[in-house]
Amino acid sequence: MEVSAYLHGFADRNIPHKQQTIIKSFAKALEIIPRQLCDNAGYDATDILNRLRVEHRNGNIWAGVNFSTEGVANNLEKFVWEPALVKVNAMQAAVEAACLILSVDETIKNQESEVPKGPQRGMPAGAAQRVLRGRGRGMPRR
Repeated sequence: MEVSAYLHGFADRNIPHKQQTIIKSFAKALEIIPRQLCDNAGYDATDILNRLRVEHRNGNIWAGVNFSTEGVANNLEKFVWEPALVKVNAMQAAVEAACLILSVDETIKNQESEVPKGPQRGMPAGAAQRVLRGRGRGMPRR
């Protein structure tokens, strides 16, 4: 949540116009972690996330989900620790996976745009006019 709060503030202060959306979307994606923890525990994720945002905005960088009281607590005082290396590796793996998916999508999009859209051989003479008049194959004559 602290990284998400930092990225939201950074985007507001330093990133112009539409490019803010990219940074803010990434920041919102980071909030999925506490949301999923709340959902798994059966808690109201929206309420707890709002309280977490307020705590982080007020400067409590160690605020996190408290499962025993269904609320927010200082995770440093509760001895909820996680090595930074684990978080860094998880973020790197997630970003690399997202970039890989986007690059594959871009490759497929570029290849599809190069393929001609129409048929390779020409249509018989008068085919378009027959279709427009309603006398194409299988259409009854009026």
